[in-house]
Amino acid sequence: MTFSSDKPNMIEFRDVHKYYGDYHALRGINATIKAGEFFSLLGPSGCGKTTLLRTIAGFEDISSGAVLIDSKVMDGVPANQRPTNMVFQSYAIFPHLSVEQNVGFGLRRDPRSAADKAKAVAEALEMVGLKGYGKRAAHALSGGQRQRVALARALILKPKVLLLDEPLSALDKKMREQMQMELIKLQRQVGITFILVTHDQEEALVMSDRIAVMFEGQIAQLADPETLYRRPNSRKVADFIGTMNFLPAQILSEGSSCEIEAQGFGRMTIGADQVMGATSGEGMSIGCRPETLTILFDGQTATDRESMATVEEVVYYGDMTYYDVKLDGAQTAMRLSMRNVPGRPVLDIGTRARVGWSPGAMVLFR
Repeated sequence: MTFSSDKPNMIEFRDVHKYYGDYHALRGINATIKAGEFFSLLGPSGCGKTTLLRTIAGFEDISSGAVLIDSKVMDGVPANQRPTNMVFQSYAIFPHLSVEQNVGFGLRRDPRSAADKAKAVAEALEMVGLKGYGKRAAHALSGGQRQRVALARALILKPKVLLLDEPLSALDKKMREQMQMELIKLQRQVGITFILVTHDQEEALVMSDRIAVMFEGQIAQLADPETLYRRPNSRKVADFIGTMNFLPAQILSEGSSCEIEAQGFGRMTIGADQVMGATSGEGMSIGCRPETLTILFDGQTATDRESMATVEEVVYYGDMTYYDVKLDGAQTAMRLSMRNVPGRPVLDIGTRARVGWSPGAMVLFR
């Protein structure tokens, strides 16, 4: 990550609550977003992420607490007077206007001359890779081009914060991946704070400096992508971010390190930083990601530990093969991913296999 955490706060949430009648949509949100940060609000539908975004924009009033933008409390400040702009999921492009008319729409009341406005529109279009598209009819654009027009229209007003409400959800997979990279480059180029709402875990991991994972109106964990993926602070977060295998486990001894016994893996020692949760008891589980497990083929030796397993399912994806394997002594199968390289066979269902693993890749949830 190139983002520096030393930058000043651009957004602050101070114990923000939001009620819709009896429904408690936001429940004591406390968080800060830095100037120049690419920040994502990630969670399932109905978790409150879009509501939180709209409180920044001024489209939703909060019930209690405070929202600050650039150190100024936003209570009573209407949306059109906040230093923010939003790109909506639908893009909200005017089909009867040209591209340049759409991009320059927000400059209608700007006191600059027509020539200066035209120059600003041209610069905004070039910024999003649409140089020369100004005269084109908006209805003739592709989905990716409409998305760029919406971005240019938002950026031409030079907001301090750009709010992105699932702007890529309508694009196909290839175009979405392309636009993810373009948004990252654009954010670095303009240097302003981007706040993205998404339910797509991969999108958030790819694009963000930091991510707030939300469930039921609360932030469950706020961290950089690698920390969220490698060290989720709860089984719920781990289960939501990517694929995580879980097997029952118990703590045998605890101190500066922790000795545990896990179904299928046996005894191991892990670091205290790999133990999530404050209480011990029933229902503890060990978690590991599919790529941290590896099938050991003939002649290969484990770099750390190995266990015997039986292949129960095989899914071939071209560049990768995903196996469901059941370790000896385990009651449930685990997902394992292997990159397909020349000379490496794809195993059949029912094959006995040696599985390599490391205690350092494990996380204990209690």
